[in-house]
Amino acid sequence: MFNNKLLFVITGLGLGGAERQLCILADKFYQRGYEVMIVSLNGETVVRPEEKKIKIINLNLKKSPFSFLKVIFHCRNIIKEYQPSIVHSHMFHANVLMRLVGFLFKKSYKLVCTAHSKNEGGALRMFIYRLTDKFADVSTNVSREALDEFIHQKAFSKAKSEVVYNGIDVDKFVYNADSRVSIRKQLNIYDNETVILAVGRLTPAKDYPNLINAFNTLPDIYRLVIIGEGELRNDIEQHIKRLNLTSRVTLLGSINSVNDYYSACDLFVLSSEWEGFGLVVAEAMACKCIAVCTDAGGVKEVIGNPQYVVPISNFEALAEKIVEINELNTEQKKVIGSQNRNHIIKNFSITSVVDRWLRIYKTQQVDK
Repeated sequence: MFNNKLLFVITGLGLGGAERQLCILADKFYQRGYEVMIVSLNGETVVRPEEKKIKIINLNLKKSPFSFLKVIFHCRNIIKEYQPSIVHSHMFHANVLMRLVGFLFKKSYKLVCTAHSKNEGGALRMFIYRLTDKFADVSTNVSREALDEFIHQKAFSKAKSEVVYNGIDVDKFVYNADSRVSIRKQLNIYDNETVILAVGRLTPAKDYPNLINAFNTLPDIYRLVIIGEGELRNDIEQHIKRLNLTSRVTLLGSINSVNDYYSACDLFVLSSEWEGFGLVVAEAMACKCIAVCTDAGGVKEVIGNPQYVVPISNFEALAEKIVEINELNTEQKKVIGSQNRNHIIKNFSITSVVDRWLRIYKTQQVDK
């Protein structure tokens, strides 16, 4: 029986697309009258829901068998006390842990497990997913390509798997002319300079060397702004220095609210080697950005037009596409920007995504 209590469990709440999507979903469900709690397994809480009444519990999971076992029992106690109808886990560690909790203890809730990429860590993790698949009621991924890859590797069973795209709050991600002026002034960017924006963690998946190598071939009129933090920051800084690009590339680190920065750029670029959905691409397009992306995971499903997609790990193709787009006239760019926003509203609005999740939550409920 559906009791309106939702428990979201995620590996961590760092600055990433999966983490931000979970917080958006938590806010929207709370606004619809649902009781929501979030469990984060480890790491610093960088992003959080805007609704202050949503409780967040950080379990501080360590890399040891004892800690993992301790967290299993902690999750069981949280569920026993909270009594949710739905436990919705996100990302590999949270998915596997909650499957084990459901296996070890009597389950009186529906377990929904969501992967956020077609690459969640290699063959061993796919094998673990395969072994534990029977303990999930529904498994989802954020793009058709990613889900098909999981099914192909037998990590998810086809019979109980679904694609659920990430959702965008299109009322929040809107082009703002005042923000464009203020952010560009803040970053000392002149009106005649072309700003490329990239948003994402500084990790191997995002392939920032590919973007920086492409940027290195562009004229001095271009500026590159990167928002994100991660373990490769030092390597990326050194790469920028080796290419003498320090004066033209700005690393802003983690920024919780990136909305205004989409308005400040002239072109949004995602250079990833692999992706799940590409949430930042949809956010940028909702703000009327022109987006150029690599053919990584479900990104081409988001962008909708293969004209703006280039092969992965090919900086020459990426640079050529950036120049091609920038050479369009102002009116052409405005038309593309408006088309991009309409595309996101039609296909990825958070309202329709929440409705989709509710249909999944409310079907085939586990009997209490």
